[in-house]
Amino acid sequence: MEGRKLQLAGKSTFLVSLPKRWVTNAGLKAGDTLFVDTESDGSVSIRLRSGIRPSVRRKVFRERGEDTREHMLRKLIGAYISGFGLIEVRFTPDRAAFVRKVTREFCRLVIGPEVIEESPNGIVIQDLSDPSELSSEKCLRRMHLTVRAMLQDAVASLRSKNESLAHDVALRAQDVSRLYWMVAKQHHLSHVGPVDGESMGMTHGHRLIAKLFERIGEHAQRIAGTSSVISSAKDLDPKLFEQLDAARQSAVNILDQAFNALVTKNIEGANAAIDGRVNHQKMIDDLSRTIASRRGAPTLALGTVVDSLGRAAVYSGEIAEEAIDIAILTNPEAT
Repeated sequence: MEGRKLQLAGKSTFLVSLPKRWVTNAGLKAGDTLFVDTESDGSVSIRLRSGIRPSVRRKVFRERGEDTREHMLRKLIGAYISGFGLIEVRFTPDRAAFVRKVTREFCRLVIGPEVIEESPNGIVIQDLSDPSELSSEKCLRRMHLTVRAMLQDAVASLRSKNESLAHDVALRAQDVSRLYWMVAKQHHLSHVGPVDGESMGMTHGHRLIAKLFERIGEHAQRIAGTSSVISSAKDLDPKLFEQLDAARQSAVNILDQAFNALVTKNIEGANAAIDGRVNHQKMIDDLSRTIASRRGAPTLALGTVVDSLGRAAVYSGEIAEEAIDIAILTNPEAT
């Protein structure tokens, strides 16, 4: 967020300057009219006059029969992250079914895009998301709650032998990815001008954190993926599940500490989260030794669970490290 000083012009008029990047990106010039609204909390918002809003950027792709599903998805996601409000895919009639299938999959993968036009040789997608309604900080809050619940449920599904719960964890991983792409888009938009009060440095840190959340979600999904194998084992010691649950709770505690330090800009809290990895690693080492003494098919699956619980804590510690960077960025005098 940029600070701007009030200037007194005459005896009763106050002036404040606007960020040049914002003015340029909005297509404004000297003499244009802006509208100032007073919000309920006493703040003011500056809005563009109808008719002078910047035109929506359009990206056109031509599919010539060479793209695979993955290649096309990467291009569509790249256009989305780069802030193109309209994405058009042109193709020959024989590729229509393929392109329609991939474009609809793309619309499910990210937040905002919808197919608004179709023809025998073209599809137009419009991004209907509003960055002011879903800031990168809001995305991170949702990601934190989602991956936290995924870790809880993934381990719970092992003990309860609940395949439906394990499957639900896998489904939520896609929700985490959708939020990550939104944060990535916010970061790219911040290169043009501040987005919802967030500077480019802030959104860069948020993108790194969002990626770490996505990785934690992937490890929760990995744990849930072992459910069928572990559930089939009949001779597992109940104490083993108690150890796994304790390691899960430890990982969640570090995750919570790290995220709370991020939103409160608390350097001491971030350090506490990072330091907490030492005791967590001892728990992981003890579990690894216990599992190593076992034999049979579940052993490999249990090793996967333990490894993922360890990695979740490592990524949570890295979130705490980013929290320290952001705290210092936003308050250079922080100690």
